[in-house]
Amino acid sequence: MVNMTAFGALSAALFSGSRVALERALGWQRQLRLTPLPGSGYLLAKGITGMVLALPAVVFVPLVGAVVEGVSLDASGWLRVTLGIWLAVIPFVLFGLLIGQTGTPDSVQQVSSITMLVMSLIGGIFIPIDTMPHWLMNIAHVLPSYWLGQVGRGAVTTDLSVNLGEAVLVLAIWTAVLGLAVVRRYRRDSARV
Repeated sequence: MVNMTAFGALSAALFSGSRVALERALGWQRQLRLTPLPGSGYLLAKGITGMVLALPAVVFVPLVGAVVEGVSLDASGWLRVTLGIWLAVIPFVLFGLLIGQTGTPDSVQQVSSITMLVMSLIGGIFIPIDTMPHWLMNIAHVLPSYWLGQVGRGAVTTDLSVNLGEAVLVLAIWTAVLGLAVVRRYRRDSARV
């Protein structure tokens, strides 16, 4: 349940950048720069949209787990699986925006798909990391998808789980780095107008 919740949220967040690439290609971002809307407002709106797109996976997968499959967690466990995973998807929204800011409408779907699959496979969403070779486990620990899974995993098991604080710290670092990259790319596009 946790992995499917994380995968659904990760996928929705990454693909939220598709619209950004289309808007860039159509000149919509150039038009917006002529309005009083600041670039930060535009990027914030796109980020919120990405978070809203991730919400159905975060709500419905645990709901099905509880109602259909009989998953039982205490209140803090449910909060960690739903709200925790939803907030942990912020770096993926930013990653999607970065892909949208750098890609074309024709390439963004493929780049997002490859990114989603690599992050899910190597990050431990699809394959348990304890079955991976040691060198691949080291790569998994760097990816934000690993830490996304860890946020929810700790609510259901202590096996292969890390401290929630450590997961939040790593995801916060990813958020800061990706956020700066998105802002920088947007400013570079603005300078070309």
